[in-house]
Amino acid sequence: MGSLRVISGQAKGVRLRTVPGNSTRPITDRVKESLFNIIGKEIIGASILDMFAGTGAVGIEALSRGADFAYFLEINNKAYSVINSNLEITQLNQLSVVRKTDAFLFLQSNPTKAFDFIFIAPPQYKDLWQKAMHILDQNPNWLTSNGQIIVQIDPKEQGVLNLNHFQMVDNRRYGDTLLLFFEFIP
Repeated sequence: MGSLRVISGQAKGVRLRTVPGNSTRPITDRVKESLFNIIGKEIIGASILDMFAGTGAVGIEALSRGADFAYFLEINNKAYSVINSNLEITQLNQLSVVRKTDAFLFLQSNPTKAFDFIFIAPPQYKDLWQKAMHILDQNPNWLTSNGQIIVQIDPKEQGVLNLNHFQMVDNRRYGDTLLLFFEFIP
């Protein structure tokens, strides 16, 4: 895989550190650029929860493009350090919080803040994205009323979810990456 970089905005062109080994699967620049083209100007002034954050590339891109705040969740020690380092080199650390915690335990707690975007990109082939969606469905106040949940998975992982509060409104495939977009059911 090529190097990871910030594509646009305040930190455009800054190369990000990656996590050594294969414990994370960073989003490719192609998929990241497509994602932010879909989101468009909605990211300006928004808040984002970047779950299973890995390198922090998605939340950092959001901040670089004008998001007001990013909250990163990562349980892996090496990834946690890389996120902090990437926030420092992009000079975006003052707009963020990085928590070394289990994402599922975090979602099960009482929401202290609703986010405009929740990005879920867990380790592959373990149905963790479905578990995260079910927990969010039980605790939907993590998302603002007009917010979006975006899930990044391998297309082989796609399955039908029966949710009470959210519905899939779009999906986009980029090779071996699938982005699923969920919003509140009207």
